[in-house]
Amino acid sequence: MGMYLNSKAPYEMYNKIIQNPYYIDKTSLITELIPSFDSINCYCCITRPRRFGKTVMANMIAAFFGKTDRKDRIFDTLSISGHPEYESHLNKHDVISVDFSRAPKGCKNYEQYIARIENGIMEDLSAVYADCDFSREDSVWDAFQKIYEQTDNKFLFVLDEWDAVFHMPFISEEDQQEYLLFLKWLLKDQSYVEFVYMTGVLPIAKYSSGSELNMFAEYDMTTSEKFAEYFGFSDTEVDRLYEVYEKNVIVPKFSREELRIWYDGYFTATGSRLYNPRSVVLALTDSQLRNYWTSSGPYDELFYYIRHNVEAVRDDLVLMVSGERVPADIGQFAAGSMEISSREQIYSAMIVYGLLTYDNGNVLIPNKELMDKYNELLLAKDSLGYVYQLARKSEQMLRATIAGDTRTMVEILQFAHNTEAPILAYNNETELSAIVNLCYLSARNKYWVEREDKAGKGFVDFIFYPKYKNGEGIILELKVDSTAEEAVDQIKKKDYALRFMGRLGEESKYTGRILAVGISYSTKTKEHSCRVEVLSC
Repeated sequence: MGMYLNSKAPYEMYNKIIQNPYYIDKTSLITELIPSFDSINCYCCITRPRRFGKTVMANMIAAFFGKTDRKDRIFDTLSISGHPEYESHLNKHDVISVDFSRAPKGCKNYEQYIARIENGIMEDLSAVYADCDFSREDSVWDAFQKIYEQTDNKFLFVLDEWDAVFHMPFISEEDQQEYLLFLKWLLKDQSYVEFVYMTGVLPIAKYSSGSELNMFAEYDMTTSEKFAEYFGFSDTEVDRLYEVYEKNVIVPKFSREELRIWYDGYFTATGSRLYNPRSVVLALTDSQLRNYWTSSGPYDELFYYIRHNVEAVRDDLVLMVSGERVPADIGQFAAGSMEISSREQIYSAMIVYGLLTYDNGNVLIPNKELMDKYNELLLAKDSLGYVYQLARKSEQMLRATIAGDTRTMVEILQFAHNTEAPILAYNNETELSAIVNLCYLSARNKYWVEREDKAGKGFVDFIFYPKYKNGEGIILELKVDSTAEEAVDQIKKKDYALRFMGRLGEESKYTGRILAVGISYSTKTKEHSCRVEVLSC
């Protein structure tokens, strides 16, 4: 056992994962990899956003195939144990596991970084294959080849975070090319390679426009159907986890529906919806709904991509934050190019990083966890122009609504119209709802805001559920070329207020004040009107 060759680390890490009460068995992935062993198709690269289980799956694969002296056989109770070739592969392979996100202490240059990996592998090979004729002065690929020639032993490579090196501050463009050559010489057309399983966030094409790594078949979340079900949680899987959660706690702190609102919404190439797995597990473990995924990276990473061309995406952001889908022609992220400038490149990059998702020709914000970050962005970045200006007025808009100050509400909406932004054409309720959403953006700090929510005898445009006991419930209906009075009448006739009697499956009835808010816009006069009435539930 060594640091890289048949390391104990993947086994120990995966053993911890399966002991978690919120574990989902994804070992069937192994059955899809085995047929590619020792074939022309033995190079597999799977890319996913961070926190979508890439490292868990890499540890699973290394733990299953790698030789070990452990006797506990942790896979015997998992689905892979039913595979006909289970025993012939379980802990029968020499596995080289490398996590490329790790660097030596005090690492200041690429030479130190790659030397740690090369020297570590050579030390492991020397310890296990001491009887083989190879030198510590050999390149690591020559050492592998000599071992293969003398023993017929082949190696299975599990390479995690392959693209991490490109984000390290001490790595130059020249170093990046050296790294790609290292991977090429280590893996490409080498007879000692039995199989290579590689993971990362970015596709190979992002950094390799030549032939260095063209032997890999790449599988991403947006365009590749294969392996889609192994990264992220499905509705059925989350149902099972929530049942475990209900048994583990005395009183559940949130409903199954709230779990969906927070963490569901990513789409695979097959059109299936996925939950962010890390966030779901942490929410169930902590018994608290909050932002887990985006807290693992810098706040400004959202704006990092948007800032390259604010004008091209600003109006789209208004629609997406309002819950709308935006048509976009998305290709593989910046293939062959390091530049991010066009609208399509910006969205492609954000999809790859999990900041947006893509479905049937449209980009959208997947869930509340990400939506909250976009709300913060719109309230914080003055370079977003009119979007920032309207968002900053949202606190005033909420206060005016609660006070029934329709004059101030109309003034703010008129201000929105006078910004002369393209989104403000108001040719249908989609544009109007986007602007209204922006004008109430800060309300999300005090309310759960839902769009097109089922209520009473229909679907309400917006419904604001107060997070605190002393808050007012708000039902908001929009009308184009109609009146605010008609909007309020619709709220009353369709009994939308009944929704507060059982919000998201909660047993307790809401007993506070409920406001019916009607907002209309006339395409002829270019004027708005507002009406606020207090309802009884």
